[in-house]
Amino acid sequence: MIEIQSHIIQNTTVKVPGSKSYTHRALIVSALSDGECEILNGLDSEDTRLTRNALRQMGIAIDEGSDSWRVQGVHGRLQPCIEPIFLGNSGTSMRLLAAVCALGKGKYILTGTARMQERPIQDLLDGLHQIGIQTMPLGCPGCPPIQIEAGAFSGGSVSLNCGTSSQYLSALLLISPFSQNRMEIIVTEGPVSKPYIDMTIDVMTQAGVSVSREGYSRFQIDGNQRYRPGRFDVEPDISQAGYFWAAAAVTGATITVSGISQDSRQGDLQLLDVFSSMGCTIRVETDGISVTGGSLRAVEVDMGAMPDMVPTLAVVAAFAKGKTVITNVGHLKAKESDRLGSVVSELVKLGIRAGYSDTAMWIEGGYPQAARIDPHDDHRLAMSFAVAGLKVPGIRIENETCVNKSFPEFWKVFESLYS
Repeated sequence: MIEIQSHIIQNTTVKVPGSKSYTHRALIVSALSDGECEILNGLDSEDTRLTRNALRQMGIAIDEGSDSWRVQGVHGRLQPCIEPIFLGNSGTSMRLLAAVCALGKGKYILTGTARMQERPIQDLLDGLHQIGIQTMPLGCPGCPPIQIEAGAFSGGSVSLNCGTSSQYLSALLLISPFSQNRMEIIVTEGPVSKPYIDMTIDVMTQAGVSVSREGYSRFQIDGNQRYRPGRFDVEPDISQAGYFWAAAAVTGATITVSGISQDSRQGDLQLLDVFSSMGCTIRVETDGISVTGGSLRAVEVDMGAMPDMVPTLAVVAAFAKGKTVITNVGHLKAKESDRLGSVVSELVKLGIRAGYSDTAMWIEGGYPQAARIDPHDDHRLAMSFAVAGLKVPGIRIENETCVNKSFPEFWKVFESLYS
């Protein structure tokens, strides 16, 4: 457990690690490519290590240098795995690699933690069935552990429900170049978290694969394409930047996160618009973006495109005047924790009135009090509620090491705000 030290923090600049979402995708595309790829600024965290280790288990050589990683692509031909592949509670690893296993040989078993075994994946399995890939849940219906039987797939048309996760669509997109014929994916519901689809297509395009699309409803990919080898320069993770912009919002300081571009495809960049609406000042600097806190006011906002920022916004809303309403976030119940229920339960510990429904959350701003916060083994809750401790003495975070999932150096960077 760690106790946050409340301080008057100074105006400062911080650096955050590479994007977790881009790192997963760059690793997979590199592994499936026709030669050696280099990944610069890749995120080294619990989740990305799970993806790297899984790819190694499937025959991919990955050399981790001090400044970059080198990945030897295998032309989309993966080795068989006798032992189950353990993916912890990394939903991105589970969903993307479930499709990638279709390119291998034989049967693959993907498993994870007890929480992972409660997280849905049936809609992706249904999509894989439609292109001839045999799958089987081995535990609770529609959840991991799952078995994937690899085999050639001809392509064709897939109807895919992405109302729970955009990663189902990303998974099929990533393997689509290896279909024997053109593949068409029709989204029947959703997708939630649309910017993550843009990220997937961006990485595919960088590797020379062409994707035709009609918005977020229909995607067409020619078969027999190849990922060409090359270099991926992973941009800073805007999800992680959000915690430091939130720190500026609640303390009134100016905090700049270096290396962030306003042209990023990461959907969490939209959090800046929300903070601006709440009374913060946003400035694009020569090497990054800064936020200066102001007198905070409540907002009503659709967070469907940036679900990872909901806990962060909820904590900031606890300090804002009025009732903040966060909509279109029902899919947060299937994250590392039930993020709707978990966030609300911890806000109530702070003495803040809050509640949630199947699709929304509300927070009545007030005067947060000292509390012992249980992050529910969810990295994003731990980092978000740490922000409250900058303003409120006596905030303690249990199981603080859960941040290793996405940001192992978080506490070191966070403490630099007041050191």
